Amino acid sequence: MGNGTSIGRVRGLGSAHEGPHHWLVQRFTAVGNLVTVLFLIISLVMLPDLSHSTVSGWISEPIPAFMMALLVVTTFWHARLGLQVLIEDYVHEAGSKFAAILVLNLLTFAGAGFGLFCIARLAFGGGAA
Repeated sequence: MGNGTSIGRVRGLGSAHEGPHHWLVQRFTAVGNLVTVLFLIISLVMLPDLSHSTVSGWISEPIPAFMMALLVVTTFWHARLGLQVLIEDYVHEAGSKFAAILVLNLLTFAGAGFGLFCIARLAFGGGAA
């Protein structure tokens, strides 16, 4: 009872049981985004001004640089998970779905990599004028 039809069990049709993990990771990245964005907002409000030199000096400290790196990682990861669900739900052809997820992965990794590079450059003094 509750296991579907006999032919469905034979064919292996039914839930793949991968949804709960995806859902949980989306919630964790959402909480990570909330924490890091709150840190960013509170930190920026506490700065004396928002000039380039002040913000560069702030982000060159270890904790703000680490928190901004976490913000970049969790934001791109969260966006990738959400867009993957959209692709899986609305792209029905296998080849198109594969191509769309491949492009999504490439763009999110490239965007996150560029964001981390920019933070590292500012954190290690390469962006100081």
